[in-house]
Amino acid sequence: MQRYKAVVAYDGSGFSGYQIQPRGRTVQGEIEQVLRKLHKGEVIGVTASGRTDSGVHARRQVIHFDSPLKLSGEQWIKALNSLLPDDISFLKVEAARSDFHARFDATKKKYKYFLYGGLVRDPFKRHFAAHVRGAFDVKAMREAAEYLTGTHDFTSFCSAKTETDNRVRTLFELDIQEHGNELELTFVGDGFLYNMVRIIVGTLLDVGSGKMEISNIPGILAAKDRTLAGKTAPAEGLYLWEVYYE
Repeated sequence: MQRYKAVVAYDGSGFSGYQIQPRGRTVQGEIEQVLRKLHKGEVIGVTASGRTDSGVHARRQVIHFDSPLKLSGEQWIKALNSLLPDDISFLKVEAARSDFHARFDATKKKYKYFLYGGLVRDPFKRHFAAHVRGAFDVKAMREAAEYLTGTHDFTSFCSAKTETDNRVRTLFELDIQEHGNELELTFVGDGFLYNMVRIIVGTLLDVGSGKMEISNIPGILAAKDRTLAGKTAPAEGLYLWEVYYE
């Protein structure tokens, strides 16, 4: 058996998330179904760097799987993409060492969140960016973001459904770029808790709209209380952008 490392992109708007579920269409389900066809009915499981929720996209999700087939990267890409639906694409496949693990070997991840302001929503962006009515104070959002970078217990900024008890994470970068009425937020960290990025975005939007003071952020972090942070921002603005390995 050969272990393969693959990079996958997908439009999450048509999925109930990455991970297989009893009901609903999933990215993992589609990939494993195609692998089963290529292996003449044999079940080939795939492991990802992490899960993405319903409606969340991935530009470069990383997965691994084991296969007895000895194919080149180009052959894998051609075979897989010819059978997959149009909203999933394999970008790269390569042989990996036998103990490579897409999740546990990842050293950091990059997420991006895209949103735009204004009174009127754009129907052509509805699956790929979040719409926020009105304008926002980007300078204030950047000042608030400075409190969130570094190593913190992010209990206040994760869902109550978060499975791990260790909520300490390091956020290396939280950058906000403004393009007209559009914002692009970049997050780079050693790991992310369930809904962490979306809750941080919702909190920064509260700051940007004047609903929350910048000075509240340190207290929210220290309190470890989810009810003090902002709402969870919509899924459609979020992208798993890159996964990094040694």
